[in-house]
Amino acid sequence: MTAVVTSGVRQRHAALGAGGRVIVGVDDSPGGLTALRWAVELARSANAPLVAVRVWALSAARLVRQAFRTAVGGIPGDVDVTIETPEGSPGPVLTRFASASGDLLVVGTTPSHGLKRAVHGSVSAYCSAHLPGQAWVIGAGPPGQNPAEPAA
Repeated sequence: MTAVVTSGVRQRHAALGAGGRVIVGVDDSPGGLTALRWAVELARSANAPLVAVRVWALSAARLVRQAFRTAVGGIPGDVDVTIETPEGSPGPVLTRFASASGDLLVVGTTPSHGLKRAVHGSVSAYCSAHLPGQAWVIGAGPPGQNPAEPAA
């Protein structure tokens, strides 16, 4: 079952298990940036470690830093952030990162990537299918949306 998030901070804590980490798949799509804002706020409010994962691509670490700048003004100093840039297919890599008990995976979705989605498949659908109840899919929010509130 896909968890499309439409509620606030308190309900997010319930999904994060004791000692769990917030793992977020990072890309520069509107949905990906909204998911990153959402994950930072969750990690901050739950005092949980945040693992930002950009599956391998040239300049992956640079893309992660740029996504943090765009989403939340930079890598937050008040959240324990680890940046990972493994090589592989995004869905399987992200689900492996979030496989520990208590972990929560946050991924963004942006409607209609047409050919790209047809060729590569939907990362959010893969993650939701392989981590039921542990994968939260965040849709792109409107510009200026409060990062503490996920997209509807």
